[in-house]
Amino acid sequence: MRAKAETVLQDKEEYLKKLPYWQYLSQDEKRSALRHAFLYEYKKGSVVRSFGGECLGMLTVIRGEIRTYILSEEGREITLFRMHAGERCVLSASCVIDRITFDTQMVAEEDTFVLVLGANAFAKLAEENVYVRCDMYEQLTERFSSVMWTMQQILFMGFDRRLAAFLLSECERTGKKEIRMSHEKIAQHTSSAREVVARMLKRFASEGMLEYRRGAVLLKDMDALAETAGVDRNI
Repeated sequence: MRAKAETVLQDKEEYLKKLPYWQYLSQDEKRSALRHAFLYEYKKGSVVRSFGGECLGMLTVIRGEIRTYILSEEGREITLFRMHAGERCVLSASCVIDRITFDTQMVAEEDTFVLVLGANAFAKLAEENVYVRCDMYEQLTERFSSVMWTMQQILFMGFDRRLAAFLLSECERTGKKEIRMSHEKIAQHTSSAREVVARMLKRFASEGMLEYRRGAVLLKDMDALAETAGVDRNI
């Protein structure tokens, strides 16, 4: 469920000022952005954007996590990317960009606060201000690079490598060797099935790479995981 969050968070102007193009906006553009920007709270599990749903506008995560995914013809969720605090996304404003022809769904993975710059106001800024337009295309490039990397992993990388790489990336992101995540949640993030995840974790555990328990995975042999993932260990 989405709720206005102005009373919970600091003034929205403070978050708008963190946009890389804020200093290049005219006073009128800044006033327009302030009028059409809103702070929202999404509870864990809430849909931020649904397939064919509302065109939100430019979205910035202030706190929490949002997962963006598509559905296969068989109904399987394929996670494209996740966003954490400080990250922005313009795919939530896909109506602003005519050449985007695929639809995505966004879900709050935990209680999440976001800043949304409304679609119409964002479209006007992107049309009239070259700095906003350049940033928009830069954001699109980064997101599509993430999507292409995800598809390459799914199509060409064995699941043992994908799972090991995912566990290592989570360890690096959180700074903890204990990944507090269920098999179902890991399956969502790795675009696989829960049963496949369970089997692979069991194999990793038998090889001494990790220890799994209810709702969590404890990484033990980081070198072996990195070798399995085919990456240099930097954790």
